[in-house]
Amino acid sequence: MSPILIQVIQFFLSLSLLIVLHELGHFIPAKLFKTRVEKFYLFFDIKFSLFKKKIGETVYGIGWLPLGGYVKIAGMIDESMDTEAMKEEPKEWEFRSKPAWQRLIIMLGGVTVNFVLAVIIYVGLAFAYGDEYVSADSLKDGFWVTEKTLGDKLGVQTGDQILAVDGNKIKEFRNTLPEIVYGETMTIVRDGRTFDQQIPVDFISTLSEDKEKVRFINLRVPFIIKEVSKGSINTGIDFQKFDEVVKINDVDVAYLDEVKPILEENKGKEITVTVKRLAGNLETITAKVSDEGALGIALGALTMKEIAERGYFDIETKKYSFMESIPAGIDKGVTTLNNYIKGMKKIFNPDTGAYKEVGGFAAIGGLFPEKWDWPVFWNTTAFISIILAFMNILPIPALDGGHVAFLLYEMVTGRKPSDKFLETAQMIGFFILIALLLFANGNDLYKWLFK
Repeated sequence: MSPILIQVIQFFLSLSLLIVLHELGHFIPAKLFKTRVEKFYLFFDIKFSLFKKKIGETVYGIGWLPLGGYVKIAGMIDESMDTEAMKEEPKEWEFRSKPAWQRLIIMLGGVTVNFVLAVIIYVGLAFAYGDEYVSADSLKDGFWVTEKTLGDKLGVQTGDQILAVDGNKIKEFRNTLPEIVYGETMTIVRDGRTFDQQIPVDFISTLSEDKEKVRFINLRVPFIIKEVSKGSINTGIDFQKFDEVVKINDVDVAYLDEVKPILEENKGKEITVTVKRLAGNLETITAKVSDEGALGIALGALTMKEIAERGYFDIETKKYSFMESIPAGIDKGVTTLNNYIKGMKKIFNPDTGAYKEVGGFAAIGGLFPEKWDWPVFWNTTAFISIILAFMNILPIPALDGGHVAFLLYEMVTGRKPSDKFLETAQMIGFFILIALLLFANGNDLYKWLFK
């Protein structure tokens, strides 16, 4: 099956699940408060539906336009803009007839379900799979900056260790780059000296210019030979699988990043390479360096765990009991939400250039793996659920947050906004959402065409 098709299937499966559960978050409290729900739809049914069936007082259906979903609650001005019923006297089963606190619970139901769902998924992942990561503290010789231009822009170099970002200690190496993207100040250890380094305000924009180089901060690993490549300049030389290069021309090397500059200096020359065999004995070999500065050797003979076993870094493994997985899942949900909020702050600051990274459906679909992987699928679904929760609670008319803002105003002042005001606000909110939708998906189209 095509990788793109796999991503599309995962995207629609995830989106459908999140939409249905979000709308259930409105539907269930509405029914509990004896409020009539006229429609419950997955996707929008403009002009026609792909499927619909009336059960009781509610029509359940699937629309053809996959931009979301909705529940149409009687006596409420919503995205359907059905204002005819609002001209009649309020009925006891209508939304507008219910106390403000009940209406508030109904409107908060969707975002609450989205956040709770994300936490439940994170709890399940923690319980089923545990957690495994490289401890940041275990990198005794720091990390490897694979792209010097990006490193210079950020102010980091190979051998550095980033202790914290904005005062928050980095425990897991995998979190280093995300923390930098969201942060403002790094605490760096370099050659035994600890200092603070400002993160350039436009660093997100710099990263977006070349997505292939975005993971420019990597673990320092040894030069372990897998095999001599076919047609290599060193075909027939006694390099063996699992040989570890420890010295070149009498210069000791411990990491792959230390080998590359030596090869660059010796382009087209012969060098002596001292390797440590798998049995532990040392052998010195005369080899050639190509004009491109390569030995013609394939790397990657060892797994991450095998490299860790050689003492280059520590891999921490956590297993959670069911009770332990609950706080772990909650913590992951809160952390993910906080990071997303930090990211949104960057987007609304034009100086960061983060607005260029705003994406639509293609960007969201690209979050899913090209091969079916359930843990990754659920982790991505949880992340999107948090995005939906946050976006829906924004105080924009036509979103849940807009309704909540008006309800809070009513509860504080005791004055209910007029139906005419709500209709106008709903229309304004609708056009804001259309503009945001066009901008996000326009960004996707621009990247596809020109990048």
